[in-house]
Amino acid sequence: MLSDLDVAVTHGINSWAGQAPLIEQLMAWTSAIAVPLVVAAVALQWWWCGDDKPHTRHVLVATGFSFLLGLAFNQVLLLFIHRIRPYDVGVTHLLIERSADFSFPSDHATATFAVAAAFLIHGMPRRGSLFIAAAMLMMFSRVYVGTHYVSDVLGGALTGVAAAGLVRSTYLEGTRVDRFVTGIL
Repeated sequence: MLSDLDVAVTHGINSWAGQAPLIEQLMAWTSAIAVPLVVAAVALQWWWCGDDKPHTRHVLVATGFSFLLGLAFNQVLLLFIHRIRPYDVGVTHLLIERSADFSFPSDHATATFAVAAAFLIHGMPRRGSLFIAAAMLMMFSRVYVGTHYVSDVLGGALTGVAAAGLVRSTYLEGTRVDRFVTGIL
């Protein structure tokens, strides 16, 4: 059963916790700081656009919209899906502070995957690949520290990718609004 597999893999990843204090600290730090670092890495690119400033700025705005839309999707899902955190049912040992909301989907995974997907689908594979690597590390850390099931972070990744896809199809490059927004500063 998928649920049994989800629990087993989640427990397996979290069971490594406590065996290497340095890795445990790195995972807790990654879990806490990954999203703010990703947001900062995106924002700073506004002024370091390279040779294709209008396109890069369009991608940065689309990335911001993807990030926000993905988190909005999650808030709607949380109205209907009330999945209890794995540490509350004894599946994991929690290494960080308790979370106040439900477990599915992971906001951290949504946010970071929305950013990575936005870069990838807008034709910026090098930057997108770096953000994918950061998102994967963050997803692993959220399971490692015991706050999410594996399916929570996978579901979050899916909502992030869906948000980026929707933004890609609706926020079009070169429109009057796009030229106005990307021309700021």
